[in-house]
Amino acid sequence: MPNNQQETHKIQAWSLINRKYLGQGVRVKRFRRPKRSQIRNRVLLAVLMAKDIKLSRLAEELSVSSRSVSAWVYEGRIPSRTNLDKVCRILGYPSHILFNEALLRQSPIVCQPTPSRFMKRANARSPHSNVILTGLCMVYDFSVTDVSIWIGVHPGTFRKWLHQCHLPTLALQEKAENFFHIPRHILFADCELR
Repeated sequence: MPNNQQETHKIQAWSLINRKYLGQGVRVKRFRRPKRSQIRNRVLLAVLMAKDIKLSRLAEELSVSSRSVSAWVYEGRIPSRTNLDKVCRILGYPSHILFNEALLRQSPIVCQPTPSRFMKRANARSPHSNVILTGLCMVYDFSVTDVSIWIGVHPGTFRKWLHQCHLPTLALQEKAENFFHIPRHILFADCELR
């Protein structure tokens, strides 16, 4: 009996020694939330988020691995020609919008003046016509009202851009382009493709 207690005591002692030198162990979260600097293809992610398509679902539809699709979004890789055509057909955008090489190299980050939060209920109430602009607000987690204030337009005007796909004047398009650091022909592609 005393022999068994000594072994238990030894195990606990070694456990304490290991914790001291090795730490508590490595805890890996099941889902990681990527930092904004880790997203290379923001336009593709914006379209997927606005259309509520998961990366795994897109991978299934394309018959590729989900790792490949996440490499397109997070690492900025460009798919093979056949997969590129399939992605463009499924999402309904040309390749120069979804996989713009200049944007993939640049990977612009938007400076957020104040904390903001995208309200999902605003997305659910009305059908959005400008998928890319709505998706970018979702990617950056920006409130529609805050973005309109930061750009310098009335919130109702910005909502018209999103929900009714109104094409703003060139001066306002330039303001949006300067804020998001994405060319206006991509930001307002939904208005032009209609």
